[in-house]
Amino acid sequence: MIEFRSDTFTLPTPEMRAAIASAPVGDDCYGEDPTVNRLERLAASVLGKEASCLMPSGTMANLAALLAHCPRGTSVLVGAEADIFVYQAAGAAVCGGLGYVAVPNLPDGTLDQAALEEAFPEDPHDPQFALPGVVCVENTQNRCGGVVLPPGYLPALSAFAADRGVPLHLDGARIFNAAVASGAPVASLVADADSVQFCLSKGLGAPIGSMVAGSAPFVERVRRVRKMLGGGMRQAGLIAAAGIVALTDGVARLGEDHATARRLAAGLGALDGVTVTPPQTNIVLFTVPDERWSVPEFVHAAAAAGISLGGFGHGRLRMVTHSGTTPDDVDQAVDAIARLLK
Repeated sequence: MIEFRSDTFTLPTPEMRAAIASAPVGDDCYGEDPTVNRLERLAASVLGKEASCLMPSGTMANLAALLAHCPRGTSVLVGAEADIFVYQAAGAAVCGGLGYVAVPNLPDGTLDQAALEEAFPEDPHDPQFALPGVVCVENTQNRCGGVVLPPGYLPALSAFAADRGVPLHLDGARIFNAAVASGAPVASLVADADSVQFCLSKGLGAPIGSMVAGSAPFVERVRRVRKMLGGGMRQAGLIAAAGIVALTDGVARLGEDHATARRLAAGLGALDGVTVTPPQTNIVLFTVPDERWSVPEFVHAAAAAGISLGGFGHGRLRMVTHSGTTPDDVDQAVDAIARLLK
């Protein structure tokens, strides 16, 4: 089986396994795990933020950030195609008493400005309306095809939110893909966000973990929420050790994933009846003739042919390249899909 469902299927490198085996550890709930502390200092430095906190997952990282930003009864303004809104089990509502206001995403991953403005009540003193508590945006935007937010967008969005007294949270699960694709330093891509989360366990290749970064007072609130959610960990240096390797060694090779995705898109695009969204990073979205295949039927048939891919809403299929994907894997996948379509 050739795995294209997600870049979460990466396997830890030998260097990661060695780092895990030799990591000095302590009790992170007491702040005494030296490897966790090292990772948190490294992540904050790379992002240009004051502090960061290791989290078990990106879902918990985003949830902890929202709960740290927002009082109960306020609302989360988020893209309708955002992972926070679509895939994270309404955690802010369930755990934090927060409402969601879904703002349409444009194809480039940005939020529809008119709809975003309408999400703020005309009279903030009117008790009938929930007040916005945070604005969220995603980079790269997964469901828009792994697109990189346009240059200058985040500063403008940050100024818009700040003018209304609302923080800006960046779901940067794949922010290092955005940095590699744009050629911009990652710190510059997150500078205007009040908080950011990124995943160690996607393209960077670590087996577990995500980071939340922001100001020191904000990160302290995140730590308290993490504990409440059950995310306090003990000898978490075993996780952090792989995360350090991911941050120091994993970023430079993301360009290889992007090149592999372009190879895949070119191969798929040459097949009769296949429509491909040109990839900017490591995510390839495409459709097949719907008069012949439903998405579930095609996913099942591809799996039977040895190709693991996924449906992605709106009649689309998704294939994601990662450190475990070779050019030969891509060519085999295109050949297998060509046979299916025939």
